[in-house]
Amino acid sequence: MTAAPYPPAPGDIPLDPAVAPPGTTAFRDAGGVSAGNWRIGRAGETLVPTHCCFCGVQCGMYLRVDRTGRVFGVEPRNHDINRMRLCPKGINAYQQVNHPDRLTAPLVRASRDEPFREVSWDEALSVTAAGIRRVQSRYGADAFGMLGGASLFTEKTYLVGKFARVALKTRHVDYNGRLCMVSAAGANKLAFGIDRAGNPFSDILRTDCLLIAGSNIGECFPVLTQYVWGARDRGARLIVVDPRETAVARTADIHVALRPGTDAAFFNAVLHVVVAEGLTDEDFLAGRTSGWDEVRKTVAAHPPERAAEICGVPAAQIVEVARAFGTADRAMAWHARGIEHHTQGVDNCLAVINLCAATGNIGRPGAGYGTLTGQGNGQGGREHGQKSDLLPGGRSINDPEHRRQICEIWGIDEAELPPAGTSMMEMVHQMRRGEIRGLLGVCNNPFVSLPDLRTVTAGYDTLDFHVQCDFFLSETAANAHVVLPVTTWAEDEGVMANAEARVVKHNKAQEPPPGVRTDTWVLCRLAELLGAGDKFPYAGSRDVFEELRIASAGTVNDYYGITYERLEETGGIAWPCPATDHPGTPRLFEDGRSYHPDGLIHLQPVEWRPPADPYSDDYPLSLTTGRTVAHFLSGNQTRRLGALVEQTPRPWAEIHPAHGFRNGDPVRVVTRRGSTVLPALVTEAIRPDTVFVPYHWPIPTAANTLTIDALDPRSKIPEYKVCACRIERAEHLEPVPAPPAAPGHDPRPREAGAARTDPLPPTAPQGRGTAERS
Repeated sequence: MTAAPYPPAPGDIPLDPAVAPPGTTAFRDAGGVSAGNWRIGRAGETLVPTHCCFCGVQCGMYLRVDRTGRVFGVEPRNHDINRMRLCPKGINAYQQVNHPDRLTAPLVRASRDEPFREVSWDEALSVTAAGIRRVQSRYGADAFGMLGGASLFTEKTYLVGKFARVALKTRHVDYNGRLCMVSAAGANKLAFGIDRAGNPFSDILRTDCLLIAGSNIGECFPVLTQYVWGARDRGARLIVVDPRETAVARTADIHVALRPGTDAAFFNAVLHVVVAEGLTDEDFLAGRTSGWDEVRKTVAAHPPERAAEICGVPAAQIVEVARAFGTADRAMAWHARGIEHHTQGVDNCLAVINLCAATGNIGRPGAGYGTLTGQGNGQGGREHGQKSDLLPGGRSINDPEHRRQICEIWGIDEAELPPAGTSMMEMVHQMRRGEIRGLLGVCNNPFVSLPDLRTVTAGYDTLDFHVQCDFFLSETAANAHVVLPVTTWAEDEGVMANAEARVVKHNKAQEPPPGVRTDTWVLCRLAELLGAGDKFPYAGSRDVFEELRIASAGTVNDYYGITYERLEETGGIAWPCPATDHPGTPRLFEDGRSYHPDGLIHLQPVEWRPPADPYSDDYPLSLTTGRTVAHFLSGNQTRRLGALVEQTPRPWAEIHPAHGFRNGDPVRVVTRRGSTVLPALVTEAIRPDTVFVPYHWPIPTAANTLTIDALDPRSKIPEYKVCACRIERAEHLEPVPAPPAAPGHDPRPREAGAARTDPLPPTAPQGRGTAERS
């Protein structure tokens, strides 16, 4: 554990007038008392520097640890990512660590009809190994699958991929980052030959024009808002593309409230105007790109008037966006799930890349392109092998040379390494068909997070044997045969890579509760029982990281030069970092080359196509889903924390006043998959033809009861962000279920009881008129 006692009081530190903040000297001379003297002086208290467990910003924080070694609080850290700022989730994250709902003993049952019983670790691991062997001996190695998560430390994501292929010997491994970043990853690899954002967050402060597409930064990445506001303070123009007037969109110079599912048409039309008005950087295109002629021919057929009809926005606004972006000396584009969660998510991202490259806005300070990762390790979680088609270092599992390299490092014969598997949602369909009969899940909750939940539950119910690792009993774990209690982020050490591809170090703040083990320990012990223990000799994360460094050396995703010691010293290093004296690579492409062998950016023509779920008289509206500031992903971590539950106790249906509802009215949202009844949040900040529902809750209030499981053909990401729906008046709201409870646990947090019964939607910063309560 890396811990630091409280520093001496500021009054004891000599003040250098040359570097003092404005007004400080006068404040001291006037006899003022530093705010630092108001700190709590608990004897024996330490501060453990670490990072938040939630989104891809990865804010620095201190966990407060008392003299008994227990985490009891949090303070923001002056890390250069967040500069002393934390969002509501970050402030409350520490409460997970010693929460009364923590799983502290393995749970086992013979069938789903029986209650769980607490057992010893020896029995739980024995049952798990026996269940794996039983399935694989009867149906083959590929009949057992594994699903990881992008909130795991990178060391653990490395282990998930290795365990699946070496211990389970199965091709079927994937992770819940399949639901987040794979469209951006696919586009990045196609265009640049590398899968990461091109610029650090700090470059936002240096841009003249900032375009944010499909990202509700104010609620999904609140601390990142400081960079947006900093750019505005320096005179940058802000363009936000989103069907909702989010908090950040409300401050924009141009808010493009386009119809969901029309992003490619919009960006093609913007590029059409850039070309027509001579705003392209022809020298950049000629010297640093390929494929431009094909792209130019494609966008020629997409004038603003055509896109205006498709997107439901004025043609003049498309022209305005093109001129703002195309005339800026330095322009940047950042996007997130809003343009990625589509059946043409890869194409949407490629269309943004085309715009940046055509205007020469790649690889310069304040000029570039980036993707915002949703999960804490959304970037690092896909780099080192838990994705179905990748091996460590971003290697392709289909490349013979890449396979040879990893087999040599792992000490296995090349014939033993399975081929590529299928994606997370495709695995669910394989479960339904009986092709996958057993599953080990680590750090995921598909019973809330996957689309078309009827299909998901049917797939999981078909499994002969199901094991989940988690620190709370999630909705998915509650359906398993074995549940293994594992550590929170504060009870282990490891690294994550944030949305900038900056690798940061998380430090262990306390010992896990008795009966709880790390994911690393669990996978290593299971590997022993399955006869592969010699391939998993790790005592902990440090041992895994040392092997990961070697496994990534020489690849595009090179971590070899990153060490725990360097991360502690620097606060984070952006990969690629090929040597221990290399500073890392916070900004890509500054040398004028992409990561393709020819060094060029490979531009790709994009044609818009409509969403998978057709509109009709019965389903005339667009349903879109997303996050809210108080909760995270499936809500398994946040729906147990009183302050966050009180802030946002339940989901709602955000609709336009044109539909005639009042705030709190029961609204039935209906799609071809199902329906749910939610309170109306009536606001002019959403298109009249669009309905928004946040997705953090389970059935019967689950947004993913409604969503479609149509997939992008390349990235296999589900189309969460648009499907056809209708809304109806209803009599009663669906009840919000409490999180599942392990045996002997109170199923409902007492402090959240009143908030759970509130029939009205929360007042929300993105809505106008949302304070209406009658």
